[in-house]
Amino acid sequence: MRKAALHNLGCKVNAYETEAMQTLLEEAGYEIVDFHEQADVYVINTCSVTNIADRKSRQMLHQAKKRNPEAVIVACGCYVQTSPEKVEADEAVDVVIGNNQKHRLPELLEAYFDNREKLCEVPDIGKDKSYEPMVMKKTAEHTRAFVKVQDGCNQFCTYCIIPYARGRVRSRSYDDVIAEIHKLAENGYQEVVLTGIHLSSYGKDMDTSLIDLIEGVAAVEGIKRVRLGSLEPNIVTEDFVSRLSRVKEFCPHFHLSLQSGCNATLKRMNRHYTAEEYLEGCKLLRKYFEHPAITTDVIVGFPGETEEEFEQCRAFLQEVDFYEVHLFKYSKRQGTPAAVMPNQLTEKQKADRSHILAEDLKENKKRFMSYYLDKEQEVLIEEQEEVAGKRFYTGYTKEYVKVAMPGIACKESTNCFVKVKLTDFLTEDILGVL
Repeated sequence: MRKAALHNLGCKVNAYETEAMQTLLEEAGYEIVDFHEQADVYVINTCSVTNIADRKSRQMLHQAKKRNPEAVIVACGCYVQTSPEKVEADEAVDVVIGNNQKHRLPELLEAYFDNREKLCEVPDIGKDKSYEPMVMKKTAEHTRAFVKVQDGCNQFCTYCIIPYARGRVRSRSYDDVIAEIHKLAENGYQEVVLTGIHLSSYGKDMDTSLIDLIEGVAAVEGIKRVRLGSLEPNIVTEDFVSRLSRVKEFCPHFHLSLQSGCNATLKRMNRHYTAEEYLEGCKLLRKYFEHPAITTDVIVGFPGETEEEFEQCRAFLQEVDFYEVHLFKYSKRQGTPAAVMPNQLTEKQKADRSHILAEDLKENKKRFMSYYLDKEQEVLIEEQEEVAGKRFYTGYTKEYVKVAMPGIACKESTNCFVKVKLTDFLTEDILGVL
């Protein structure tokens, strides 16, 4: 029996696809081993979101070859899709697979073993209109399953390479998603996270919509919680939010992509909304949900960002009052319009501005979490871990607030729901139960 090891780089979509490829290999008779062990086949699912991600992808490919020079090294994923010539020319790589060919992994491996000649399957993904058929039967997560329902992006933000790596928007069929959710529920998963490259576009190429899918997933017996991956602001309409508020299984944690709170910067980014429209969406969420968790991403130091534009963004972040903001210093991505824009900021400017925002936002998270003190909340227990020097059971509320408690009143040690009264902060990121 051949041994195979897989390693994932990048986003939750990539993680899902890596687990789906593991399922394919297991069904083809491979024994799956840890990536740091000796294997006959190493599969590296690469990332290309930044130039640094490209470099990490190359490093992992070479690391695998060094571990076992006789092994077959398979490169797949976004770095492969954006730089197929570089990957094919890399002597460490034996099999090169594009982003819409991963479902053929066992077949392509057998073809390689037959003649031992380098194999490269990277078609033009921009012409692909079909969703790649992949199914995951189990996940590394013990209580929460990420389910890919969509691929591709039509937005073409000026800083982003992903539309070139993933192609145009393609949605997974409603029935196929529901069938996978049923299997996950049968395997004991009570919480699912719907994810995609541009999740808000789900159904745009079919006669359905994301809200239809959410309602269908929530109706599956055994599913107690439904979460969403990153959303675009334009999906937040009265109809969408009002229907969502009636889904009792839905977790009101909205990761609503922002990138900048300044309209001039948003325009250079080719984002398709204004700061004012974004704020109205947040108000709508707070109209229908009592205390929704609203989180976001912000790119600091985008090309051309003046001091005035930075201050506009800074003020906007406080006006929205986010639960959490993930700050990213702008990083050039070769092949994107932003990489050649004038007035590129220095690394020091980007670092200074990022530090200012981080300091500004420290109190926001504490204020959001403090709302739940002395309130009873339902927590899904995920694991036991050490917090502040002691062992606790930990899990999350629907709003994705982490909770730690010394004991639980249920037979299972994980994957069970408990209702508890939150009493204090154990750390700045975790609420405790006494």
